[in-house]
Amino acid sequence: MLRSIGAVAAGYIIFGGSAALLFQLSGHAPHEQAPTAFKIASIVWGAVFALVAGWLTARVAGRKPATHAAVVAGLIALSAIVSLAARPADAIWSQIAALVVMAPCALAGGAVARTAPPPGSDT
Repeated sequence: MLRSIGAVAAGYIIFGGSAALLFQLSGHAPHEQAPTAFKIASIVWGAVFALVAGWLTARVAGRKPATHAAVVAGLIALSAIVSLAARPADAIWSQIAALVVMAPCALAGGAVARTAPPPGSDT
């Protein structure tokens, strides 16, 4: 049980930390309008880190990798929905991207981890 909680926490911290780092370093606010090039770059950034988060979560969890990655994807989606509900008048591009692109990427990361051989195997 602790391993599952730790795996999900680690995956979500990877995703959330990367987003916080991106917006902090760029000087852009996630809930404000931004140049199109920044939006595209940040969506790609988020998708890559969501994929890594899903993969890491599945690998650390050990058992039921897809389920654990789905929990991280659900947390990403839930965070976006809560953010949309809390600030409906702001620009919503980052929340929509999290729902449509990043949450599915976390699921894909879990699927990739499920197909990879376990650590330490000779295959």
